[in-house]
Amino acid sequence: MRILIAEDDDDLAEFLEHSLGELGHVVTCVRSGLDALHFGSVEVFEVAILDRMLPGMDGVEILKRWRAADIVTPVLMLTALGGIADRVGGLNAGADDYLVKPFVFSELAARLAALARRPTIREPQTQFTVGDVTLDLLDRNVKRAGRDIALQPREFALLEQLMRHAGRIVTRTMFLETIWGYHFDPKTNIVDSHLSRMRAKLNFDFDFDPIETVRGVGYRIRTDA
Repeated sequence: MRILIAEDDDDLAEFLEHSLGELGHVVTCVRSGLDALHFGSVEVFEVAILDRMLPGMDGVEILKRWRAADIVTPVLMLTALGGIADRVGGLNAGADDYLVKPFVFSELAARLAALARRPTIREPQTQFTVGDVTLDLLDRNVKRAGRDIALQPREFALLEQLMRHAGRIVTRTMFLETIWGYHFDPKTNIVDSHLSRMRAKLNFDFDFDPIETVRGVGYRIRTDA
């Protein structure tokens, strides 16, 4: 899983990062509330571990902002505050689970696995619009400024992933796992070559490219134009 950890206690943060990494998870670890808000908003994670008391912005406020922005990443909240009111406050803000410090790592790992298995209950979205680009899953078509854009199936799938995560980075590994279903050599250029062809079609006769290359990481479709 791709896991975001927001924890300002250096020893605990390093322990979690190391222990979850040993289990095979890909971990991004931040120490402040503002960094947690940023990374949780622009990157895609299967689950997040969020300390309630963080410098800059507390975990409850981060959760409220994520949920208001329709970011549905499952969140396990960590806290030294074990009172009922504290737990209720965190859950009401949008936390999916709550764990009081100190805790046993095996319990935390089991709770994360359970959160990752839990389906998100929401109506399936069949149409996405970002700027002047619209993608319709039912009709399998793409339009830009009302003009039809003919894409091959994998080009369509690449654009779909970008639009599902509009404004957030989609890594090459995520494209490979979602679209090709294989663990390719990370040095392969299969994603880049398909994306290049898709962008050429999407941008033909347009001055602005809505897809941004995040060098060494992946791609995102911009929402600010």
